[in-house]
Amino acid sequence: MKKVLFFLTIMFMTMSYGQEVKQIPQINVNGEGKIKVAPDQVCISATVETKGNNAKDIKKQNDEKIDAVLKFIKKMNIPAADYKTKQVSLNPQYDYEKKKTSYNATQTVEIVLKDLSKYDELMEGLVAQGINRLDNVSFESSKLAQYQTEARKLAIKDAKAKAEDYVSVLGQKVGKAITISDNSQVYHPRPVYAAMKSMAMDSNAGAENETLAIGEIEITANVSVSFILD
Repeated sequence: MKKVLFFLTIMFMTMSYGQEVKQIPQINVNGEGKIKVAPDQVCISATVETKGNNAKDIKKQNDEKIDAVLKFIKKMNIPAADYKTKQVSLNPQYDYEKKKTSYNATQTVEIVLKDLSKYDELMEGLVAQGINRLDNVSFESSKLAQYQTEARKLAIKDAKAKAEDYVSVLGQKVGKAITISDNSQVYHPRPVYAAMKSMAMDSNAGAENETLAIGEIEITANVSVSFILD
C-alpha cells in the first residue's frame, strides 16, 4: 500500500512540474471619481456642561439648561425626528491636593438642520439658552448615497481610461475587469469659516456679518482595477 501511495505521489509531482503555468496578461490601475455638491443640511452636536461641588444641584442646573435648549429647538420648528439627546453624564472629579470632590454634568444634543437659512439664528439661540460647548458642526448632503454611487462610476471610468492610455502604445486592447477593489474612505466635511462672529450680538453693530462660507463638499471614490489585455 505504501508503495502505491509513493508511486502516485511521484506521478502527481511529475505531472505538476511538467505543466506550464499560463499567465494571463493584465494591467492594474487606480481610478478616482469626484463629485462636488452644495450641502443642503448641517449636523450640529452641542453640549451643556455644568460644574460644581454638589452633584444634585449640578444635575438640576444642567437639566434646566437643557430643557430650555430643547424648548428653543422646538420653537424653531425643527421636526422632532431631527434632534435627539446623544449623551448624558454626571462624573465626580477628585482633587488630591485639596482632598475635595467636585462634579461635572454634561448633556449633548445632536441636531440636523435642513434649512440652512436658519443656521445663524439656531446657533445664537443655542448659546443664549445654555449651550457652552460645540463638539461638532458638519455640513452634509441629504443625497449622499446617490452622489457616492455617481463618484464610484466615475472612478471606474477613470481607471479604464488610464488602462487604455497605457496599452494604446503597445497595440493591445483593454478587456474585461477581473478584480475591483474599493479604496474609498469615509469623509465628513467641516464648515469653512469666512468670518468669526461672537454669539453675543453687539446691539450697536451695523449690517449683520456673514459667519461662514458653506461652499461645496467633495465626495470622492477610489478604486483599484485589474483588466485583462486582449
